[in-house]
Amino acid sequence: MTIVANKPEPIIYELSSPGRQGAALPSCDVPIARLPDHLMRDELKLPEVSEVDVVRHFTRLSQKNYCVDLGIYPLGSCTMKYNPKINEEAVKLSGFTAVHPYQSADEIQGALQLMYELQEMLGEICGLPGVTLQPAAGAQGELAGILIIHAYHKARKDTKRKKVIVPDSAHGTNPATSSMSGYQVVQVKSDARGNVDLDELRKLADDETVGLMLTNPNTLGLFEENIRAVCQIIHDAGGLVYGDGANLNAIVGVARPGDLGIDILHSNLHKTFSVPHGGGGPGAGAVMVRQDLARFLPGPIVAKRGKRYEFAMPRKSIGRVKSFYGNFLALVRAYVYIRSFGKEHLHEIAEDAVINANYLLARLKGVYAAPFGNRVCKHEFVLTGTPFAEKYGVHTLDIAKRIQDYGFYPPTIYFPLTVPECIMIEPTETESKKSLDEFADALLKIAEEARTNPQLLHDAPTTAPVTRLDDVKAARAPVLCYKG
Repeated sequence: MTIVANKPEPIIYELSSPGRQGAALPSCDVPIARLPDHLMRDELKLPEVSEVDVVRHFTRLSQKNYCVDLGIYPLGSCTMKYNPKINEEAVKLSGFTAVHPYQSADEIQGALQLMYELQEMLGEICGLPGVTLQPAAGAQGELAGILIIHAYHKARKDTKRKKVIVPDSAHGTNPATSSMSGYQVVQVKSDARGNVDLDELRKLADDETVGLMLTNPNTLGLFEENIRAVCQIIHDAGGLVYGDGANLNAIVGVARPGDLGIDILHSNLHKTFSVPHGGGGPGAGAVMVRQDLARFLPGPIVAKRGKRYEFAMPRKSIGRVKSFYGNFLALVRAYVYIRSFGKEHLHEIAEDAVINANYLLARLKGVYAAPFGNRVCKHEFVLTGTPFAEKYGVHTLDIAKRIQDYGFYPPTIYFPLTVPECIMIEPTETESKKSLDEFADALLKIAEEARTNPQLLHDAPTTAPVTRLDDVKAARAPVLCYKG
C-alpha cells in the first residue's frame, strides 16, 4: 500500500528488480507433491528484493511512525501510557517466552504461579475475587461478562429478561456487546453534571432488565457521583451491573469497583497496566466477578492445590472465549507493572493521572470550551471546538490535523458523540509537567492560528510525513493491495 507523503517514496513492489533475492532456500529433501490445479496460478507477481532492500524499506517506515516512546500520546479513552522496559526484559526470560501451551502443568509451574498471583492481585485491586485471564482484549472481556450475566439469569430460570441499559456516556463497544449477545439495548441519558440520570434510570429498570453496562469514570472523564444509587436501582430490579474497566487507570488503588456495587468488571491490562497496545495488540481483557458468579467464568483459570498450580474449569463455566489461556506475555507485562508499584504505591498511578488531566484542563479551558469544566475530571477530559467552528469555520478535525505539525499525536476527536465537535484528551500519569506544557502550548497556539489564519489549519498537516488525506474516500475505497 502506497504512502501519500510530501516527497513520494517507492513502495516495496516498486523496489523490485528481476533476479534479486533476499533468501536462498536449500534443495528440497522430501518428495515433491503436485498441488491441485485449481489451487495453482500461472503467475504470482511478488517483489524481487534483497534483504537490505526490505530492511531499509520497513525501517524507514518505522522511523516515520509516531509512538509513545517518542512523545505524549493523548488519545482520550485509550490510556496510551509509556511502557517500562523492565516489562520487556521480563518477557524475554526463557521460562516465559519459550513456554508452550501443550506443556504439562508440571513443566510450567512458574508460568502458572504468575497467572495465579495476577488473578489474586486483580481480584484484590478490583474488589471482585473471581478472575479469569483468558479474554484477549477489553471487547472480548465485555462479551464474556454479558454471557456470564446471561448464565446467571438462566441458572435462576429467569428467562424473561431481554434488555441491557447503556448510558449515553458509555464506551461504544457496550451497546455492540449487548446486541451481539442477543439483547435489546436501551439507552439512558446523562444529567446536566454528566452523571447517569437517576430518574430516567428508575423508569427504565424493571423485571425485563438484564443489567446495566456502566463505564466509570465515563467517557466524559467524570466519576459517577451517584454510583451506589445507580447500582442499587439495577439490583432492586433484579439485574446485574457490568463495569467497563477500560478507564480503571483513573481509580486503580484508590477505589474498588466491587465495593461500589459493580458485579462484573473487565480490565484492559494493556491500558491500566502498561502492556503495549499500539498497532492493534496483543491485548488482555481480564474479567473479575463477585464470588457467587465465579462458577460461570470462562476457563480454564489457574487454581492452587497445596504448593502446586494447575488449570481448572469453573463448574458452570460459559466455556472458552479464546484458545488456550489468553495472551500470556501480555499477562507477564501486567504482572511486572503491578509488582513494580506494590500495594503501597499503586494509588500513585491514578493520582498522578488525575493531576495531569486536571492541570491540562486548567490550562486549556479558558481558550477552548469545556462543557464540564466546572467539575474535577479524572484521567481524561473533553473540550469542544464548536466556538471555533461557528466563528472561524475551523473544525475539530482541523485542530487535530494541525497539532501534527507541532510534532504531537492528535487527541481523540468526535467522541463521545454527546459532545459536538468533541476533543477528548488523556495525558496519563507517565507525562512530566514539561511534556504537558509543551502539548498545552501547542494547542493554545493553534487556537490563536484559528482566529488569525484559519486556512493554515484547513491545509494542515503540512510538515508531517503524511499530509491530509481524503478520509471519506479512504474509508469507502481503501487501497489494500498493490495493483501493479
